[in-house]
Amino acid sequence: MQHSLPVVEISGTPAQRGRQYGEAVAGQLAASLGYYEEAFGASSGLTWQQVTARAARWLDPVRDYAPHLVEEMQGIADGAGVDLLDVLALNARGEVIYDDSFSGMHEVSGMREEEPAEGCTSFAAYGPASGDGHVWAGQNWDWRAGVQDTVVMLRIVQPPKPTLLMQVEAGQIGRQGASSAGIALNANGLGGRFDEAVGLPQTVIRRSVLDQPSITDALNVLCRTRAHIASNALLTCREGFAVDLETTPAGHGWLYPTDGLLVHGNHYQAGVPTALADGYRPLSPDSLVRVPRAEEGLRRLRDATGPDETRKLIKQSMSDHLGYPESLCTHADPREPEVKHWTTLVSSCVDLTAGDYHVTAGTPCDREYQHLPWNLYDGPHAPN
Repeated sequence: MQHSLPVVEISGTPAQRGRQYGEAVAGQLAASLGYYEEAFGASSGLTWQQVTARAARWLDPVRDYAPHLVEEMQGIADGAGVDLLDVLALNARGEVIYDDSFSGMHEVSGMREEEPAEGCTSFAAYGPASGDGHVWAGQNWDWRAGVQDTVVMLRIVQPPKPTLLMQVEAGQIGRQGASSAGIALNANGLGGRFDEAVGLPQTVIRRSVLDQPSITDALNVLCRTRAHIASNALLTCREGFAVDLETTPAGHGWLYPTDGLLVHGNHYQAGVPTALADGYRPLSPDSLVRVPRAEEGLRRLRDATGPDETRKLIKQSMSDHLGYPESLCTHADPREPEVKHWTTLVSSCVDLTAGDYHVTAGTPCDREYQHLPWNLYDGPHAPN
């Protein structure tokens, strides 16, 4: 397992960015395709060809909404020597899993087997919650352990749009990260099945959010696009503001921080959507433990005297093991087959005041934060 995350920087036109990206991560992308071929086969009996055929339904909607992102995905495919639909499937993996029109893929002994929502615990801390006076955002990103070594840190230089720093699986065009506009996006799966109307993949929405120059523009993307699956978006900006949106194809709920602190997990905290209210149960019950434990730990940031101490306290908080292995700091459960192992892939904390981005390549309990070689506000396109 890697002890630091690879860093990749891309620039130029969408096609040029994509090719640079694909060439840089060709090995990791091939490993990711191999893992998901195995994982989809184990969970649903689908071949990878069937997965890409199902992912193809998102090609036209993405091209209609953001043609430059299809160009970027084609560039990734060209650079890595794979097919465009391979890259699209990596960007729409969650949508394929939760697509109701393919509901038969989750039938087990006559019962539908629900895949758990992508696990994460996100936070924002500023004002009264931040003893050093800085604005902080971050998360533990919990997902399949089989893709641990495919995660990269991606810097995208794309004037006139903001420069982005993101943590992604190789080949993905968007996930969690922050921008030179001083905006951080941290995201969490929510689960639940909605109607069959085709919405946009989360990677496309999240990238489009981070591409925006202001917090209101970022919110506009979340409120005016229709996602295919439910997902939580925690937005934080360096001016000292945060808002959380529980986005679903059937409507949104929202939350604001309490005394400058906001934590969100994988259950609906603003209210269960009407479309799910009848018989709703959290798909990730451990989220009911992770959120209050993170809140309790992060309250200690109020006493921090500087950024170094804040990072230390964030690391301690996000390393909590109550409920191990399905704890805030998630570890693989030996009771499950290896293909189903989950872990914290990345723990991140971003100092939006100073522009410093820190990550761990795996569980934070046994790794130090890696300070990325770029500052958010480096370059000509950062705000004054």
